[in-house]
Parts: sequence; structure tokens; C-alpha cells
Amino acid sequence: MGFFDKLRNEFIDIIEWTDNSSDTIVWKFPRYENEIKMNAKLTVRESQQAVFLNEGTIADVYQPGLYTLSTQNMPILATLRGWKYGFESPFKADVFFVSTRQFVDQRWGTKNPITVSDDRFGMIELRAFGSFAYRVTDGGKFIKEVAGTNGLYTADEINGQLRSLIMTKFTTAVGNGNFPIEKFASNLEELSTMVQEKLNQDFTAYGLTITKFLIENVSMPEELKKEIFDYSRLNKLDMQKLAQFRTTQSIQTAAANEGIGGAGIGIGVGVGLGNIVANNFNQAQQNANTPPPPPQPMAFFTAVNGQQAGPYTLEQIAQQAQSGSFTRDTLVWKAGMAAWAQAGNVVELNSVFSHVPPPPPVG
Repeated sequence: MGFFDKLRNEFIDIIEWTDNSSDTIVWKFPRYENEIKMNAKLTVRESQQAVFLNEGTIADVYQPGLYTLSTQNMPILATLRGWKYGFESPFKADVFFVSTRQFVDQRWGTKNPITVSDDRFGMIELRAFGSFAYRVTDGGKFIKEVAGTNGLYTADEINGQLRSLIMTKFTTAVGNGNFPIEKFASNLEELSTMVQEKLNQDFTAYGLTITKFLIENVSMPEELKKEIFDYSRLNKLDMQKLAQFRTTQSIQTAAANEGIGGAGIGIGVGVGLGNIVANNFNQAQQNANTPPPPPQPMAFFTAVNGQQAGPYTLEQIAQQAQSGSFTRDTLVWKAGMAAWAQAGNVVELNSVFSHVPPPPPVG
């Protein structure tokens, strides 16, 4: 060992990582044959974690801050190395720095169409693309499950794995989202949130969190898109209308075929279409020649001594008026009236009292 090497070993270690890259996730601190000494200084900057490994086993993980390494703040490593009575100096340990900043604007997209089933339009092939952002939240888990003991690990090395997992979860979310196919474009934000939640259920095991997930576009075959646009103009969506709509489209397509076979089809289609039009016309004519239902007779409820009775027609009320059981002071109500009223104040009952004799004179 040279003189300067020996002199350098006499100084207290300073363990830190000055990250000047844009895509490094994990960086191993180089010791240059030096061992970590008692009271070494560990500097963990913002958006970093420091992970100590003892013979390949995850030991202590440090959050941002300045640390003087001792037995008290290295509890796991002290246990692994059997430091029961004090700090052993010097010692060897692998130190990995993990970047916890966001890695933004990562692109994803479907290499192959995703097949989904719609109750009305059948099996449909969709393509989608967008972007996502993520960060490491647990440096220990990330090294154990993903990075391993590589001295340098970049975003490019994990993005392929993340994209594969994203596509799996996206396909599941689309299948379970219960979105009508024509609503996909207007529900991209809700669908994005759903996929992000499902992704984070799995990413936590890797020490990762998806901080943003965006679906920028969902596309489908042009012929299906046109069919959805046309069908959306119908007043009400139901299976019968959809069947009629598709039958009409099939007729139009068949009638447009050229050649002998196409001509034959066109003739048959023309007859079928003519029958449909004729049936609809005949139905309309029948409806036009059918008189409307007769008007319902006017009916009133009465209230006598707090008891409701009725409903009574005008003829029945006239009979009660003749017998004296129905008077101008009787409370009445019918559909359309805001509240009960005396019969003498109801215009429709004037005719009832015009044929009732006045009370006899008192002798």
C-alpha cells in the first residue's frame, strides 16, 4: 500500500452520491478498496435513499439526511454482524443509492389490438396509447425485487417490464370497466384512474408507485366507429332497434354488390326492403284510421263529516242533490284541483244545482 493510500485510509469516510444523470435509478457507492470506518459520514440528499447490504442481504435503509454511522443508527446491520457490545471498525458493506425522484413522460402503447366483448356490438378490437410516471418509494424492495446488485441500474432497464405489466392491467380494466363502447372516448380520465389503482396494487411489491397514468387515445376500426356514430342517432338503445339497424345496413351493403350474384342479391334485398317499407306504411295507415279512446267522464270525490267518498259522476251527484244529501256547502275535489272546495264554488257543478228546488219556506 502506497503512502497516500495509507494516509487516505486515516480520514473519516464520506459516503454520498451526487447524481448528475437523468435516468439513473440505482448507483453503487465505490469504496476503492477502502473499508467503512467508525463514525463515517453518510449524506443522503433529497430524492434519494441509501440502502446498506451485508453479504447480499438488505440491512438498513436511510431516508434523506446526514448520518454519523454508529451502532445506534445501524440496528439491522449491527444485528446481522453480531455487534453486541459495540461498533466494529472498520467493516465492509455494500452501499447503494436509489433515486426516488419521479421518472416522467414514459410512453406506453398496445403492440397488438386488445379484444373486448360488448353486449351490443360483439367482439371489438381496440388499440390504446398514453404516458405514465413512476418513482421508487422503497429502495430496499426495489433492489431486492428488481435491480439486484447491479452497480448501475437505469430507467431504460425497467421500462420494458413496466410496460408489459401496464398492458396486462389495462386489458383487465377495460374488460371489467363496464363502459359502453361508445363512451370510451369521454371516460378516458375515469378509465385512467382505474388502471392506475390496479397497477399500484402490484407495483407496491416492487417498491414502486405509479404517480400518474394517462390514456391519451383509444381507437377502434373505422367501420365500427361509423356504426356507433350512426346508431347513436337513434332515440333509444335496445336490442330490437340494433337488430333492425344492422339488418338495414346489411341490406344496403348487399344491394351495392355488383355482378350477377350481386344483382340477384340486390333483387331479393329490394323485395325484402319493400316489404319492410310496406308493413311500416300499413301500420301507419291503421294507426291513422283508428279513433282515439273516448274521453273519461268527469268524477268528483266528496267529504262529509270528515269522511271521503267517491268518485261520483255528474249524474250520480245530481241524484244526491235531488235527495238533499249533496248541497252547495259539500266539499268536493277532482283531479286537477289544488285543494278541496265547496261545491257551490265549482263551475262544473253549476248545472247540478240549477234543477234542485230551493228549500221550502218556513211556515
